[in-house]
Amino acid sequence: MRIFRTDRFPLPLPPGHRFPAEKYRLMYEAVADAPGAEFVEAPRADNDELGCAHTTDYLHKLDTGTLSRAEERAIGLPWSVELVERSRRSTGATIAACRAALEDGMAASLAGGTHHAYAERGSGFCVFNDSAVALRLLQREQLIQRALVIDLDVHQGNGTAAMLSGAPALYTFSMHGAGNFPFQKEVSDHDVELPDDCGDDAYLDCLMHELPSLFAASWPDLVIYLSGADAYQGDRLGRLALSRTGLATRDAMVLDSCSRYGVPVAVTMGGGYAVPIEDTVAIHAATITAALARAR
Repeated sequence: MRIFRTDRFPLPLPPGHRFPAEKYRLMYEAVADAPGAEFVEAPRADNDELGCAHTTDYLHKLDTGTLSRAEERAIGLPWSVELVERSRRSTGATIAACRAALEDGMAASLAGGTHHAYAERGSGFCVFNDSAVALRLLQREQLIQRALVIDLDVHQGNGTAAMLSGAPALYTFSMHGAGNFPFQKEVSDHDVELPDDCGDDAYLDCLMHELPSLFAASWPDLVIYLSGADAYQGDRLGRLALSRTGLATRDAMVLDSCSRYGVPVAVTMGGGYAVPIEDTVAIHAATITAALARAR
């Protein structure tokens, strides 16, 4: 299974910044020796590709470092050439993982899931919306007609919902914490909002109920599974209180559903903010391990 890595493009963040940039290096190290894994350096998404989903004006501001202070604060990361390059590589990894999944049935990115970015702005640690860019690009190239985004990050995929709202063939599903960021939600094709501290049983029962209807509604040529590690009970920003066993069961349910319906799947990582960071890394690594076990 091809896995696209981005750890060679780190973010130069100020000391004490709350974004756990080192998790990408640690994630690669955690799965580097996994049987069946073929690691590929993430390609760089160019402006033609990014322009499938983002505005020309926004791309120009990023390229020239002319974001307003408010726009930079909304992203939550200080602008730098390295930030833009890193974000291009993260989006390129998702594009490449989608292409590989269409060829091989399963692929993954050790980044991505930047679902808070909008067409004209970034938000919530997200500069580009990798899922929206990848799916619009694959449609343009006529590699897919329909797709399904299964977003199980603890935060709603608000940017993805907004950017794909006019594309009925690109079906967006987000199952997230009702009281968590973003506090003004968008409307996905299907949203499920969960209360704080819902725990494993309620979460998994809900997901089991939803999955068959998602495939019936979308008939996808491709699934992007935005897994997320932040529903974990030890996550600083999560609040849904899932165990690591519950998260592993979640992954198995999604990946087995894709297999059952014969749909290729590209896995992206999404958020994770546990202390210690090794807990987040272990959850992401378990998702990759589960995908490797099912890759053909």
